[in-house]
Amino acid sequence: MGSTVHMGVDVGSTTVKLVILDEDLNVLFSRYERHYAEVNAVVVSLITEAYGEFKDCDVTAAVTGSGGIAAAERLGVEFVQEVIAGTKAIQTFYPQTDVVIELGGEDAKITFLRGGVEQRMNGICAGGTGAFIDQMAALLRTDAAGLNELAKGHRVIYPIAARCGVFAKSDIQPLLNEGAAREDIAASIFQAVVVQTVSGLACGRPIRGKVAFLGGPLYFLSELRKRFIETLSLGEDQVIFPENSQLFIAIGAALSAVDREALPFSLLMERVREAQQLKVEETLRLPALFSSEEELAEFRERHSRKAPRRDLSGFSGRCYLGLDVGSTTTKAVLIDEQGAILFTYYGSNEGKPLKSVREAVLQLYDALPEGASIAGSAVTGYGEGLIKAALQVDVGEIETVAHYKAAEFFLPGVDFILDIGGQDMKCLRIKDGAIDQILLNEACSSGCGSFLEAFAHSLNLSMEEFTQAALFAEAPVDLGSRCTVFMNSRVKQAQREGASVGDISAGLAYSVVKNALFKVIKLRKKEDLGSKIVVQGGTFCNDAVLRSFELLAERPVVRPDIAGLMGAFGAALIARERCGEEHRSTLLDRQALAELSLETQHTRCRGCANNCLLTINYFGRGRRYISGNRCSQGAGAERPGRDLPNLFDYCYERLFSYHSLDPAMARRGTVGIPRVLNMYEDYPFWFTFFTELGFSVVLSERSSKAIYEKGMETIPSESVCYPAKLAHGHIADLLEKGVDFIFYPCLTHEKKEQEEADNHFNCPIVISYPEVIKQNVGPIRSGQVRFMYPFLPFHHKRRLTERLAEEFAPLGISRREIEAAVDRAWAEQERYRADARRKGEETLAYLKARGLKGIVLAGRPYHLDPEINHGIPQLVNELGFAVLTEDSVAHLARVARPLRVVDQWAYHSRLYAAASFTAGQENLELVQLNSFGCGLDAITTDQVQEILGARSRIYTCLKIDEISNLGAARIRLRSLKAAVLERERLGRGPAGTEYRYRRRVFTREMKEKHTILVPQMAPIHFRLLQEAFRLSGYNMVVCPAMDKEAVDIGVQYVNNDACYPAIIVVGQLLKALASGQYDPNNTTVIISQTGGGCRATNYIGFIRRALQDAGFAQVPVISLSAQGFEKNPGFKITPPLLHRGMMALVYGDLLMKCLHRVRPYEKVPGSANLLYEKWHEICRLSLRSLSPQRFKKNIAKIVEEFDTLETVGREKPRVGLVGEILVKYHPTANNDIVSLVEAEGAEAVIPDLIDFLLYSLLGLTFKHRYLAGRKIEALASGAA
Repeated sequence: MGSTVHMGVDVGSTTVKLVILDEDLNVLFSRYERHYAEVNAVVVSLITEAYGEFKDCDVTAAVTGSGGIAAAERLGVEFVQEVIAGTKAIQTFYPQTDVVIELGGEDAKITFLRGGVEQRMNGICAGGTGAFIDQMAALLRTDAAGLNELAKGHRVIYPIAARCGVFAKSDIQPLLNEGAAREDIAASIFQAVVVQTVSGLACGRPIRGKVAFLGGPLYFLSELRKRFIETLSLGEDQVIFPENSQLFIAIGAALSAVDREALPFSLLMERVREAQQLKVEETLRLPALFSSEEELAEFRERHSRKAPRRDLSGFSGRCYLGLDVGSTTTKAVLIDEQGAILFTYYGSNEGKPLKSVREAVLQLYDALPEGASIAGSAVTGYGEGLIKAALQVDVGEIETVAHYKAAEFFLPGVDFILDIGGQDMKCLRIKDGAIDQILLNEACSSGCGSFLEAFAHSLNLSMEEFTQAALFAEAPVDLGSRCTVFMNSRVKQAQREGASVGDISAGLAYSVVKNALFKVIKLRKKEDLGSKIVVQGGTFCNDAVLRSFELLAERPVVRPDIAGLMGAFGAALIARERCGEEHRSTLLDRQALAELSLETQHTRCRGCANNCLLTINYFGRGRRYISGNRCSQGAGAERPGRDLPNLFDYCYERLFSYHSLDPAMARRGTVGIPRVLNMYEDYPFWFTFFTELGFSVVLSERSSKAIYEKGMETIPSESVCYPAKLAHGHIADLLEKGVDFIFYPCLTHEKKEQEEADNHFNCPIVISYPEVIKQNVGPIRSGQVRFMYPFLPFHHKRRLTERLAEEFAPLGISRREIEAAVDRAWAEQERYRADARRKGEETLAYLKARGLKGIVLAGRPYHLDPEINHGIPQLVNELGFAVLTEDSVAHLARVARPLRVVDQWAYHSRLYAAASFTAGQENLELVQLNSFGCGLDAITTDQVQEILGARSRIYTCLKIDEISNLGAARIRLRSLKAAVLERERLGRGPAGTEYRYRRRVFTREMKEKHTILVPQMAPIHFRLLQEAFRLSGYNMVVCPAMDKEAVDIGVQYVNNDACYPAIIVVGQLLKALASGQYDPNNTTVIISQTGGGCRATNYIGFIRRALQDAGFAQVPVISLSAQGFEKNPGFKITPPLLHRGMMALVYGDLLMKCLHRVRPYEKVPGSANLLYEKWHEICRLSLRSLSPQRFKKNIAKIVEEFDTLETVGREKPRVGLVGEILVKYHPTANNDIVSLVEAEGAEAVIPDLIDFLLYSLLGLTFKHRYLAGRKIEALASGAA
């Protein structure tokens, strides 16, 4: 040909795309191929194939995609970021486009093209992408194309989470187990992808105008496109579906290369051949699982413990059947009266659990000899309800109990059981013959069987091949212990760097166990695992996983040869235990089972406001099973627990049963109040206040999925908790109602109920969410609707009255009217609180009089919302417990203080009080509700657990979010009930002593000989601060440079939900103490506390817990705070220390500013760093004297010398770096972002550290002006 062509290569997470364009930009050649982790091989293959077609041409080339950087470097061609590539292609061929939605294998992107290009891309989550769709298709035993075909026949859309595959499985698996149509589930999966994309990526910006759909999933899956089009209400003229849309990113890469210098294609091929020989730097590796065949043989011999077995064919007598209908598999075990196994079945349920169980039991009937009879049957697992109803099984039991029964049979006296199944992970701690603690993977199945299966499938291998490859892998890849998506990115990195399938497989085996030990079990010390350990579940049939457990736990374990059948075996033992000689089994006989039919219908339940979508399974002969209901209202039977007290229902009705003025009679019009967040606490006040002023109060409708979807496209954060997300829908509802104005105030504090509490803040989300609404809801942001969101001191009646008078003066409302309205509203708020407490006391008396039990369902006020609690209170009632709220009993206990944590939030103070009360009550248990994504509960959950644990009480925490299925909650609550009954049988009540934390004080004697460790935050500043403290007599040492090991240690010792800075702080300190460099008996730790509403004030609590768990309980922790939270005789901020500290901060800010301003332009490489080091030493020495003259002289001289440093080059782009204070300054925490910015040819600009202090001082002025702050503090702030 001899002409020039343009090549674009898109190296994606699952596929490689290659496109050749001619000079008129027509596609001459294209390929789209899955790489199954063989990225390099596929890239080489496709370029080689293209070379065969165009070998005589010159070529320009560019590479894009998530895996494209390494390929571009090896080929010596340009790398183009994929969002830029996609935008280039769209603007070239479809310039009328307003918005681009692109879905790839593990990437999702939205690009807004109007009003300037704005690009959004998923960061660390692959939810709602092609890989997610593949995982969901596998769950339905089909592929993505099969899913598309199924979706064409759907009739019903179910709510399914798409944040990641794990959450979706939590919704999908129960639907499958309960008989929902696969067609409906397929369409629901596509709808979940749409919701995830719109809410997770659009983040508050509406998708309007002409929308182009790009990427493989949207190209190949017509039903997915259809769901997008319907959800976004797009007309035919608004949909742009380009030809070759699956190749568009590669086309964009080719377009980006058009203006580059062309080279002979033959030269590019030479580079391709050379690139194959390059060795790349590898990721961190772990020890091999086995070093020899002999070691593997010894391992298998050690784990060959056999369950007793008998031949069924010659058996006669009574036998017992156990069924375990799991998330992905069906297991059956038949035993005799001695527990010997007569028959087993293990098979995939392929998304059809009833069909699978029917097949298993029919096989059993075919094998059952004439003299044998099934005397009893029991079923456990996810599908328990459906199978018990369909086959009329005698007994249904929660799976945790079934697994304990099986483990106890194999290892009498077992004290620790770890079961890892297809989707769930269960850890049971046994004490004195009863379940003492139950841990489950709350909302994540990373590290479970289906997680491994998904990876094996993505590599095009069977599980057997995948496992075998792991056993003798020489260098397993360290993939960490985080969720599937994080792991995916690490796997991709390892694949790019040449890791073998065996190395990845072995690394995943390690990660499964790390996830179990450090995320679910939260293991701190190996001793906590106990001495008699049984591991079971299908995942432990994998020798690589079992070996990883042994290596990491450093403990001998028992894995029965029926590890994958233990649930069914335990169920069989339960059937034997509960079906005595007189019992006649109700299990369907062979003929009835063969004739069993299944017909499924769907309907909406009208039993309550939840309007659940019910699935009704008809089995013939008038029998049916109803699922999908959050409570038993629609279950077709009398609701158990209907008469038991439910304070969630009571408080909800008491809160919102007020009757508003008729709008026609309301002299001042209508005011809209959203039914959200702290309105579940304060609505009685605001309703009364506005009614007294003559307004008709319009409350938004009850929460629902429909309400959520109304505000979905205005939600700016994907990671905020569900209660906050719902606020957008409630505001949208009020806008539709046409109210005169919306009132939603910012309340920093609630009334202080626990006088000894350290503070009484609202949660930062609750405080600030009205401001989020103001900035993200179009009609409010534009001023079309009046929106009042004042900061108010809700806890301080006099100042509240003054502030409300200020805010409502423009509406012509007098001070006298405001005062009268506040008086009445204040009294009504007190009445509501008194009513809740009275109802709590009445309920306790009711339980005591009737010998009943109750559960304190402890959370936030807004957990009263049925859409948020998903019917958990009704489920508690059904299990035979009364339901109390935390605020109904909190007043009955005095919290033993001090607590380990800072008691700084009003709602959480109630949690601690409720836990203190419950711990001493034999007839009460406490269950904590935790909204997924709630950062504050990283602090509260551990503290509540400690309060209960001091009295040997069981702690149960339920994570709740958008997921409405109650499968996991049901397991936890039924397990709790089983444990309570077993303890009662054994006569065990509250034990131990009242919780009390004893703080170790830093004494004057310690000042003389203790080293004080401070975690690194800002290296430039802290080098100088270290000297300032030393000059005041403190042997302060800043922790050395942090590395990955410190992060791993932090992850191990900090709550799973803690923020990254907390992990970094704790990891640094523990690594330093464990290094041997410091004597723990002569070392102290210091940490700053801001005293604000953020959890940073509670880092001190994280540190104390971690020190105790890591064996350093003797190490004191000093609180450094302006408020003087804790007194330590050996530590005092003196005027000279304060003076030196401020000098150090000013020096640090100036040196940082000068260094970052000059270094990108230095003529002599390294000269800016040398100048910085020179001045650091001068500044350090100058701290010895407190001379203002010398300080000013140094400041001037620093500026002068950096200004005169020899520089070259033009002005570079300046990149501002903002964010959380530690991550912003700490190079390891931010991946050395300053160096990266400078390496990319820009100048980094970081705000001064002292600005943070000035901002804090400004807060004092704000508090005085708008809240209830003191005037003297405001004056001091202004002076500073």
